[in-house]
Amino acid sequence: MSQTVLITGGTSGIGLSLAQSFVELGASVVVCGRSQAALDRFAQAHPQALAVRADVTDAADRAALLQAVADRFGRLDVLVNNAGTFEERDYAAGKNPNATLDAEVALNLTAPIHLTGEVLQRWPEPDAIVFITSGFALVSPTRAPTHGAVKAGLHGFADGLRRQLAPQAHTHVLEVLPPSTDTPMNAEATGKKLTPAQVAAVTMKALRRRRNMAFPGQTKVMPAMLRIAPGTLRRVVAEL
Repeated sequence: MSQTVLITGGTSGIGLSLAQSFVELGASVVVCGRSQAALDRFAQAHPQALAVRADVTDAADRAALLQAVADRFGRLDVLVNNAGTFEERDYAAGKNPNATLDAEVALNLTAPIHLTGEVLQRWPEPDAIVFITSGFALVSPTRAPTHGAVKAGLHGFADGLRRQLAPQAHTHVLEVLPPSTDTPMNAEATGKKLTPAQVAAVTMKALRRRRNMAFPGQTKVMPAMLRIAPGTLRRVVAEL
């Protein structure tokens, strides 16, 4: 593989597993994140890769990130929009739960949209654009309704973008909808969790096969359940 790949939030969790997968295939990998310590660990483990400190919700940081990619590699073939957060919010508790809402929406929704547009301005025909959303994009979780909302928004953006870029017949737009995964974001969650490596393996397979969507683990039953037993699926998700 001679591709250059940019992975946001690529120093931990699913992003790190994807970065390692691409490195093993011989790709030129760029990761970004906000923790300098995590970036330093990644750079030490993968000296051939590029680790850039960047907050993807900040326009200046995004511009500097893409310039670093251009300066080092001169091109970008695959963008993986992976950085995100999970926030529980209880709107029935009788108090305002929106203290960090703007930051959640910025990181999970507007930042990947901005970055995708900026990438397409510089490199109009990348090989692939990947969005790591969630099974909650299809059924919103009771304990985190805004998380469902922003992931559903990104799901809609990926779907529309795919159709916009279809006439070019070059850029593959892939959405990955993982279930609960064993990442720092879900450290306190109980119940069954996939490993980041399992999500990465499904993602890489979907990229090879140019799938529109990938459903790792238990999310693979969601499309069928939404057709034949939507009430049951919503009850299951309510307990997650």
